[in-house]
Amino acid sequence: MQNDMELESMRQQLDTLKEKLNQQDILNDHIIRRSMKKDVNNITRHYYIIIAIGLLMVPYGYWCFVKLCGLSYFFWIVTSIFMLICVGATFYNSRKISDPELMSHSLVEARKKVASAKKFESNWLLFGIPAVILWISWFFYEIYQIQGGDFNNGFFWGGCVGGIIGAVCGIKMHFKTQRQYQEVIDQIEEIVAEN
Repeated sequence: MQNDMELESMRQQLDTLKEKLNQQDILNDHIIRRSMKKDVNNITRHYYIIIAIGLLMVPYGYWCFVKLCGLSYFFWIVTSIFMLICVGATFYNSRKISDPELMSHSLVEARKKVASAKKFESNWLLFGIPAVILWISWFFYEIYQIQGGDFNNGFFWGGCVGGIIGAVCGIKMHFKTQRQYQEVIDQIEEIVAEN
């Protein structure tokens, strides 16, 4: 009789412990999902800032390149088209991860979307870097034509400094975003592996 009571008491304690462990797992899962959602929201916010800057570059480019520097209308039009392509690609990629319920659904599906967005951004460099090199070359050619072959002027040096600052900031942002994507993917894989 005494053994049955002890056994029943141990079963109740074991059930209580299992329930607490299940609650702890749910709480940990909730905390990790919230952390992943925060990382994804940071990436999405970053994308929206890039979209806004890209759209503002169209009228600003006209003022800066055509009115202020005297560069050709054709240069401004191609620059504007390039900016709009960048805006479109950024918007397209942001749509993959901007779903507010992304981390509430299947983690396998969330991982696919995040991995796809990470890969798209990485592959974007295959277009972006050559396009920027061509654009900068064209920019310097336009300045060369306006200044009569003289590179000792403010436009040239401003373009050099702007190009270097832009390249450093762009590379830094790219690696930061790639790192954030990888953190989310790693967290998802960790949760899936535990289950």
